[in-house]
Amino acid sequence: MTHARALPLALIQLEVPPPQVVAQIGEQPVWFIDALQLQPDDYVIVRPHLGEELPTFDRVSGAILSGSWAMVTDHADWSERTAAWIRGALEAELPLLGVCYGHQLMAYALGGKVGDNPHGWERGLKTLTHNTSRDPWLAPLPQSFQAWLSHRQSVITPPPHAEVLAHSDLDGCQILRYSPQALSVQFHPEFTRDIMTACLPDGLRDDGAEVTGEDWSRELLRRFWLQTRPQPRVQAQGA
Repeated sequence: MTHARALPLALIQLEVPPPQVVAQIGEQPVWFIDALQLQPDDYVIVRPHLGEELPTFDRVSGAILSGSWAMVTDHADWSERTAAWIRGALEAELPLLGVCYGHQLMAYALGGKVGDNPHGWERGLKTLTHNTSRDPWLAPLPQSFQAWLSHRQSVITPPPHAEVLAHSDLDGCQILRYSPQALSVQFHPEFTRDIMTACLPDGLRDDGAEVTGEDWSRELLRRFWLQTRPQPRVQAQGA
C-alpha cells in the first residue's frame, strides 16, 4: 500500500524580534503561518541562529527566508552559513522567497551589495511600482501597489543577472528575480497593520502622516505559495 506525502515548506527564521515584539505578536514564522493559513504538515521551521542545520534540498518543497532585526553587514556566522546555503539552493533550483533581511541576504549571497539605505528608514504602508508586466508573479497587480515596509538597510547594487522588478521612492530594489524559482522582496508580505504597529513603537506615522491604503502584498505571498506548492511524493508503507 502507498500514500502520498507532500514535502514541507521551510520557514527559515533569521534571528528573533525584540522581547516586547515577541510578547505581542510572536516570532517571524507565526506571521507567515497565519498569512498563508498553513497546517502543521505544510511547513518546518529552521532557526540557523540557534545552530540548527539548514534543510537538504530534497527534503523541502521550497523556502521562505524571514526578516530580521539583525544587519546583513554584521556578517554573523549564522547569516554567512545561510548565505552559502542560498547559493546551493539556487543551483538546486529550489523555490526561494527572501523577505526584508532574507531579500538582502539573498542579494548579498548571489553577488550584490547591501548597505545602509541612503534615504533612511523606510517604514509604513508605502507605494511600490513594478517595472514589468512580463513577470507572471506580478502580472495580476496594478502598476502601483502598496506594501508594508520597515528597513534601514537595502540592496544597494543587485547581483549580476538579477532582474529588478519593482521600486519605491526610497528604494530602487524592492523586488529581485534571480531565476524562475527564486525571488526576493524588500517589503513584508506577511505583515498586517497589527504586526506593523507592534514592530514600530511609534506606530505607523512617518514624517508626521499615517499611511493608509490597500495592501496587495499578501496576494503576492499567496501566489508564491501556490506556485511552489509541494508535489506529492509516493512513500512505501507496509500493509
